[in-house]
Formats: sequence, C-alpha cells, structure tokens
Amino acid sequence: MASDDVRVRFAPSPTGYLHVGGARTALFNWLFARHHGGTFVLRIEDTDRSRHVSDSVAKITDDLRWLGLDWDEGPEVGGDAGPYFQSERLALYSEQTNRLLESGDAYFAMESPEELAAMRESAASEKRSLRYARPDPLPTVAEGLAARESGCGVTIRFKMPDRDIVVNDLVLGAVRIAQEELEDFVIQKSDGWPTYHFACVVDDALMRISHVLRGQEHLMNTPKHVALQAALGFSVPAYAHLPIIFNIDGSKMSKRDKEKALKKGLPPPEIDVHDFRAAGYLPEALLNFISLLGWNPGGDREEMTLDETAGLFSVDRIGSANAKFDRDKLVAFNTDWNARVSAERSLAGLKDFAAVNDAALLSLSDDALTYLLRVSQGFRTFRDIEGKASFLVTPDDAIEYDPKAVKKVLAKNDDAGYAMLESLLGPLEATGDWAPEPLEALLTGLCASNGIKLGAVAQPLRVAVTGSTVSPPIYDTLVILGKERSMNRIRRALELRRATA
Repeated sequence: MASDDVRVRFAPSPTGYLHVGGARTALFNWLFARHHGGTFVLRIEDTDRSRHVSDSVAKITDDLRWLGLDWDEGPEVGGDAGPYFQSERLALYSEQTNRLLESGDAYFAMESPEELAAMRESAASEKRSLRYARPDPLPTVAEGLAARESGCGVTIRFKMPDRDIVVNDLVLGAVRIAQEELEDFVIQKSDGWPTYHFACVVDDALMRISHVLRGQEHLMNTPKHVALQAALGFSVPAYAHLPIIFNIDGSKMSKRDKEKALKKGLPPPEIDVHDFRAAGYLPEALLNFISLLGWNPGGDREEMTLDETAGLFSVDRIGSANAKFDRDKLVAFNTDWNARVSAERSLAGLKDFAAVNDAALLSLSDDALTYLLRVSQGFRTFRDIEGKASFLVTPDDAIEYDPKAVKKVLAKNDDAGYAMLESLLGPLEATGDWAPEPLEALLTGLCASNGIKLGAVAQPLRVAVTGSTVSPPIYDTLVILGKERSMNRIRRALELRRATA
C-alpha cells in the first residue's frame, strides 16, 4: 500500500470534551496513518448547531495534543483539502445536493414537523417502527423551491435504491443490509444545513479519504453512505468498524455514566480524556491501554510506546467482539508507566496534573516536586502524590492536627511525644546541613544514646510537621518541608500542648 494512498480522518462533533471512545477511534486512525506513512486528517463536524459547544474545538484539540496525537491536516495546521470545519463548507454541500436533485436521486420532502410527529405517534401506538413512506408522486424541484420561499420548513431527502446494500468491512467482512431495513433519509435540513450523513460523504470524497475507521455504532449508517457515494459517483473508502467499548459490567460506556453516579451519590467515573488527565494519569499509559481495546499486537505484548504500537498496528488484528474497559488494569498500566518514565517526564506530568486542577502543588519548586516523586515510588496516579503532599502546601499556621494522632503519639504516656519534641528543638536548630544523611545520623544517634527505637522519635516529628501519622519517610519529609518550616511546625505543636494543659 503506497503511503500517498493512505488518508484517514478523525471527525469529532464539537459537543464537549473528547470521549475516551472517540480517543480510541482517533488513535487507531493515527496508528494506521503512521504505520503506512500516510496522512491523518482532523475534521470538525459542526453542522448540528443545536449541539454545538463554543469552546469544544479547543477542548478536543487540547485533548489530542495531550495524548500526543498530532494531525497532518486540519484546524491550526491547514492543508490543501480544507476548510476543515464543516460549517465553512456549506457551498460545497449545496453544489452536491443540487446534483442529486437534478439527477432525481433526491427530492424535497414537504411534511411539516407536526406531520412527522403524528407519523411517529401512529407508529408507536401500533407498536411498529416508523419507516418513512416516499411520496407518490414526488414533489418537483420547482414545488420544493416555492415551498421553501414561502417559509415552509421543507427538507431534502435522498432516494434510497430499491436493493440490498452490502458493506465490505475490513473487520466484520461482508455485511448485507436488506432493502426493507432502509428508508429515504434527510440530507439537507429545513434550515439549509446538511445532515451528518451527507456532509460526511461529501467531505470523505473531496478530502480523498481512503480508509474510514470508526465505531461499530456507525455500521447502520454506512449503507446510507455507500448509496450516496454511488449516486454521486464517488469512490467508496475502505471501511473498518471498531468494537464498541463497554464498562466491565457489560453496560455501554457513556458520558451519562457520570450523571448516573452523581444521582447515586457516587464519585463520577472518568469518561472523557480530560477526566483521566485531571485524575492524574499519564497519556502514555492511557494510550497504551486503549490501543488494546479491540486490537491485539500478538505475542502476548501489552506495554508498548506509541511508536512501538504504530510499528505493529494492522487492521487485520482488530477484533469484532466488544471491548471491556477494565479500570483496574488501567491503574496497573499507569503504575508501571510511572515507574518506567524518566524523572523529567514524571515531573512534567505532575506539573500538568497540578495545572489542570489548579492544585496547590503549583506553589512548590521543581526540586521539591522531584524530591516528592522520588520518595513516592510505586504511586499509581499523580492524585496519590497530591494526597501525600497536602502537608507541604498548607501554611504552617494552618496545619490541622488529627486528634487521634495527637492522643496516640504526642499525649500518650504522660505527654512523652511532646517531651521528645522539646528535646529535639536544640539539636535540630543546631543542624547546619538539612539533608537526609545528617538528619538520619542525628536521629539514630539520639535513639542509640537514649536506648529507644526510631519510631519514638520519628512519629512525634511526623505528627508535628504534617498533622498526621502518615507521610513520606521522616528524613525526606523534613528535607522537602525545609528547616525553617519544620521548626515552625514543631514549635506550633508544642504550643498545642500548652493550650490544652
């Protein structure tokens, strides 16, 4: 397959953030293009103005860039097949619509919205699906134009051929759709805008798209597109319909899952790419995981870089069975990826997570964040780091002491923990080199000279500087916090003792 012959597209509708299922579609198209040295086109299908969200394009392009899926043609990049917003291509659609009207393959449909609603109600009362009945005789073009001029909300429908249609799919094989399952459908709405089906077909042809990789939910749309392509004299791209992504319980993975969870008082699951970004996942891990939702590289391989995946990718290894989104497996992937990326990459990921969430971690220096990452080895997501770092970003005078920790560690055995803090003030103040090794030598030396275990020293210090009994190792905790802040907090803990005495 010559590289010049391979042109694929990802064509999202600007209705919000990029759904993870859409990201899988974008990824498969990107992988196919990169594997064959072809062209990956980004097209914005914004003809449904009722669902258009003004800032959605920026959200989608930001999501794609975060994932590392660059496009060769499209918004902000350009190309010789543009424009790449369907809202800027209306003249092209009108030209092709007129061709179909002139050839008799399309006609004006004169039914009002009220009449169509009555048809649907009648079908529902008779417990049958509505199948649009083609008018006989058909309105003439002149009659349709006159009705439109008079203000009637007429549409234009495509006349489906009276035959079965076979879709030759690279994943599913030959799929035959019986003629009785097909009906004439709207290609131009009453407001003059094209429908998805029509704009999609015209754009795929004019943008020279060679392969269409999209979800199986589009399979029943494809016969309409094949029929349109035949009527317009367009070539038919190679179709590959990808498995649908389901939740682990077998339900379809949908944006509505968030609403359902909130109604039950549960935390909403990550559904959009932005959700996973905000939850602290690495894009490398998310891409690696979703690449395996419906595709198998062979050889029991799983964890791969994006370049490695592109080198292995082929349509013939895409399966037809539904894919299951196993969140536990994604967490495991992300944990492994956090352990394998460089310190520089991990720092960049943590800073991106903090920026997206406008988190207090942004106030910490790169050195502090790097140190924090190093002492948190084995973490799953950057959200885990945020939890461990809360004591760092809290002002010294705002640290809240866990009453259970105070009782168990500081006040127990006649204020033994408080007494330990008092005895540590002088030695810690005298420490010039505030680093792990000198601090470890100081504290272990105190333990040895007093015949006590390290916990008797470390735990009072931990409660004093963090407010709880959980933190990174005590030497690291003191170093990350710094000498001045550590001493401020120890003194504040001692003031707590006096306040309760």
